[in-house]
Amino acid sequence: MNKKILITASVLGIIAIILGAFGAHALKELISVDMQQTFETGVHYQMYHALFLLFVGTTTLVTEKTKKTIYYLIIVGVLFFSGSIYGLATNNLTSFDFKSIGFITPIGGLCFIISWGLLFIDLIKTKGNN
Repeated sequence: MNKKILITASVLGIIAIILGAFGAHALKELISVDMQQTFETGVHYQMYHALFLLFVGTTTLVTEKTKKTIYYLIIVGVLFFSGSIYGLATNNLTSFDFKSIGFITPIGGLCFIISWGLLFIDLIKTKGNN
């Protein structure tokens, strides 16, 4: 599972960097400054959680069961939160109205919150030094 988590973290990080560059350069002339900032928010949260998965995949302080749960919560969180933000920020560039699925954004955010909460609980339960 650790290798899968680390590979996913790497892919999410790569995609975040690509989307960040895309947002800063290619979208600059196509969407408003407000929507550029919205797009950047999606990129930031995707990168934060790529780094979070790097930690989860390398630590021995978290049980395998919790790692697996966190992994799936982060995947759903990135797809729902960051993915919907990307769509909403570029809504005027597509024929699909991303506002119709905007309700999934907070569900993705909740997945992020739950994953961090699970990490906290698992760390509190960990026996050992300090």
